[in-house]
Amino acid sequence: MSMSDPIADMLTRIRNALMVGKKKIEVPASKLKKSLLQIFKEQGYITGFSERQIKENIFVIDVKLKYYEGRPAIFEISKVTRPGRRVYTESTNLPQVKGGLGVAIISTSKGLMTDAQARQANVGGEVLCYVY
Repeated sequence: MSMSDPIADMLTRIRNALMVGKKKIEVPASKLKKSLLQIFKEQGYITGFSERQIKENIFVIDVKLKYYEGRPAIFEISKVTRPGRRVYTESTNLPQVKGGLGVAIISTSKGLMTDAQARQANVGGEVLCYVY
């Protein structure tokens, strides 16, 4: 069965795993999810991730979650745009999460970027999620 919002599913898996203290989770693979996880890794929210094949033409991503002094590196993660309500923003009106302490992930014409990178590149796009 296909899911209507695979990004929301991945974010929920991460949120739930952090609440119970898991060190690693598994999510179905896609290019968008790998790009999103790469940003999480660059920003220091996860330790790393790797893709592996479980069956013919079926891949999953193993995500290693990050903790600091027993507390999750991700305090809160929330999906902004949804299949029924897309949220777009211009380059001059990009959101700032928690006064710059968190990041907003923006899907632009130049790929996925943080809000700071999108501001520097002067591009707008679809606001996928907030992480702090």
